[in-house]
Amino acid sequence: MIVITRYSVPEADTETFQTDAATAVDALARRPGFRGHRIGRAADDPSLWTVVTEWDGAGYYRRALSDFDVKVNAVPLLSRAIDEPTAFEILAGGGAGG
Repeated sequence: MIVITRYSVPEADTETFQTDAATAVDALARRPGFRGHRIGRAADDPSLWTVVTEWDGAGYYRRALSDFDVKVNAVPLLSRAIDEPTAFEILAGGGAGG
């Protein structure tokens, strides 16, 4: 599964957001079931950012959110996300050349 959170970040807060996002991902990455992450910014709107994490399944992600370290280091960032659905089941995928 993937979790996609989007954030509206004023230009003046860009460095702080990047630090907070890295801290959050670091805490999440130590939890079982974590596969990887990406942090990105919209090409057409530099104030719109996203943090994408990939998990072995929804249960792993839900359990990660209840970990103390995640509550301290990731939940504050996640709570600032744009209020919209964030968890997605992967139904199809591919790679380069395939």
